[in-house]
Amino acid sequence: MGEPVDGLHGADDELEAKLIAIRRQLHRYPELANEEYATTEAIREWLRNVDIRLLDLPLATGVVAEIGRQEPGPVVALRADIDALPIQEATGLSYASSVAGKMHACGHDFHTASLLGAATLLKRKEKELRGCVRLLFQPAEEKGIGAQQIIKCGALDGVQLIFGMHNKPDLPVGTIGIRPGSLMSSVNGLRIEIKGVSTHAAIPHAGVDPILVSAHLIIALQTVVSRNVSAVDSAVISITQIHAGNTWNVIPELAVLEGTVRTLQPDSRIFIRQRIEEIAKGIAATFGAEIKLRWTDGPPAVHNNKLAADIAGLAAQQAGLHVILPEPSTASEDFAYYQQHVAGAFVFMGTSGNHEWHHPAFTVNERAIWKSARYFEALAELALLKLTIPEAEEIKHT
Repeated sequence: MGEPVDGLHGADDELEAKLIAIRRQLHRYPELANEEYATTEAIREWLRNVDIRLLDLPLATGVVAEIGRQEPGPVVALRADIDALPIQEATGLSYASSVAGKMHACGHDFHTASLLGAATLLKRKEKELRGCVRLLFQPAEEKGIGAQQIIKCGALDGVQLIFGMHNKPDLPVGTIGIRPGSLMSSVNGLRIEIKGVSTHAAIPHAGVDPILVSAHLIIALQTVVSRNVSAVDSAVISITQIHAGNTWNVIPELAVLEGTVRTLQPDSRIFIRQRIEEIAKGIAATFGAEIKLRWTDGPPAVHNNKLAADIAGLAAQQAGLHVILPEPSTASEDFAYYQQHVAGAFVFMGTSGNHEWHHPAFTVNERAIWKSARYFEALAELALLKLTIPEAEEIKHT
């Protein structure tokens, strides 16, 4: 799937081959969130080599660059993420990760190579652009904090539309998923500490068993979605860690549960948090335990502006891609933070993958790199065009 590609296609075989080589270099040398120093310098060098101007912004990692005229005219942003995951690679590829315990298991190397390709193509026609294309090579998506770093440094200033994409292993190369409205879930981290009273395992009545409380709580939490959330809405509650006790004959004092809550609807996000707190406190009181809940707020839901999604769909048709309406995903993406400031759309690019995201054998079909690069070239041009005609006025204020 990720080995040499035969029969390079498209109008620029040399550029396609270069993009594949770039993707493989990134894949071989992955860096985790906010550690992408070598990746950042490599991206800077690739952009300098094609004379794309870099913006001097206060970012430790990540790159922001521009193509086209800055004044007058609209500004459209294209975003790719650049960080890897703490996963030991098991692909067997000739260019597999050379760094133990780190891997591009989510395809951010593919995203980066694709945006570099689009940047090169747009640079060739820079004088024809009807405005400015801002390129965001974002760090730390896997921690859900990189988009906020980009926003904080001022990289969205003046931007009227923003677009991004994620590879989609279950879609074939040449297919793109575009959906107005909610596409990916919000996410919250959840930690529940249950404090009981330790006692000998032979005399449980002398204590308060936090493990028993945990068992009741885990079962009860599964009813929140099935009995409190509408069947036409989407929500997921998963308890992913349980920690309690350190020997076989002692009921411990403390049990700790950790998990995640994901929703597509903002109202459900608020309601589920409230319901979990009510259930947890009620069960703890029933058994005489003490309970402490800690929430970690992650990105909100990715919600695509309709007009931006329409532009994304038209560009896909122009690029010769097969457009489908994808099912919403309960995975999260910090691209959603951009959409709180700027109208935009996030799309799924088909990559004919062999495994889902975050699998140690995950890879992409590299034929998708060129298609993705050409798509974002067409998308940026079309978005700038739409922003210069009256019909696009609504986008600026949505």
